[in-house]
Amino acid sequence: MAIKALAWMVRSFDPPVYCYHEIVHNQLVVNRFRQLGVVFVDDVSQVPEGRPLMLSAHGSAPEVVREARLRGGYVVDAVCPLVTKVHHEVRVRSQKGYRIVYVGHQGHEEAVGTMAVAPDAISLVEDAVQVANLPEFEEPIAMLAQTTLSHRDWEGVLQATKDRFPDVWMPGRSDLCFATTNRQSALASIAQRCDAVVVIGSANSSNTMALVKLAEESGCRQVYRINSASELPSDLTGTVGVTAGASAPEELVEAVIKNLSPTTGVEEIRITDEDEYFPPPREIRELLSALETAVHATLAVPAGSRIAPLDREIAASEVLASLSN
Repeated sequence: MAIKALAWMVRSFDPPVYCYHEIVHNQLVVNRFRQLGVVFVDDVSQVPEGRPLMLSAHGSAPEVVREARLRGGYVVDAVCPLVTKVHHEVRVRSQKGYRIVYVGHQGHEEAVGTMAVAPDAISLVEDAVQVANLPEFEEPIAMLAQTTLSHRDWEGVLQATKDRFPDVWMPGRSDLCFATTNRQSALASIAQRCDAVVVIGSANSSNTMALVKLAEESGCRQVYRINSASELPSDLTGTVGVTAGASAPEELVEAVIKNLSPTTGVEEIRITDEDEYFPPPREIRELLSALETAVHATLAVPAGSRIAPLDREIAASEVLASLSN
């Protein structure tokens, strides 16, 4: 969703288009947008007034969103809806007087943005030891999580928190991202069969590093995290498992498999079918509606002949590949 939204901004505005933080944590994606005139900033004060600005998929602190809108440019908040859900839960629980134990990685952009929603009511922990070191709280406890955690990281801290705070409140639906947990489950099903595992994704991608850790903990002796096929070791033999972080484009996976040139074929492991769809951010929907109306009016297209947008059928990887042409 975020990649497609930024692609629309690139096509709709003269450069530079600005983006607060990396749109997603993937080197190829970020570099391709840089080549198209996108400027990534770590502070919205770096954005000239009146210039178009996108806020990244990882979610932004409320004060960042406010300042961005005050700068007078066209602002699109491309926060992942799963992160929005966690922000909402933080807001609601803190207003009800809860102390929130938030499981996440210190300094990660998603964690920073989430904690800023209610900074006085939230405590960040990364492991069971930090749970044990929490003070005794007078308030009731709620437990929430960074969406890109691994199942193993989450479950260990979850049990420690339940042991320490037996009455802890938790949301009815998991905070963990389906796109990351599905990849972790698929990798867990093959890791022990592999002589080596290749994980495609960037070092600053939390869910990519969770895959690396999972492969290592599964007992695989050779685990490689790479940004692209050019970084593949030249001496891989036997059965090689290939997986990728959630924001790694399909072209990277295809290039890695082609480079490996497997002599006995490729087995694809599918543990589930993902049919979730996140529509474009509201600002992009409004932009597309205006463009559609203008095109139909210019070409005098009859109402009965107009074709609805096909965003759902278009994959982000296809959009990204088209930007390189």
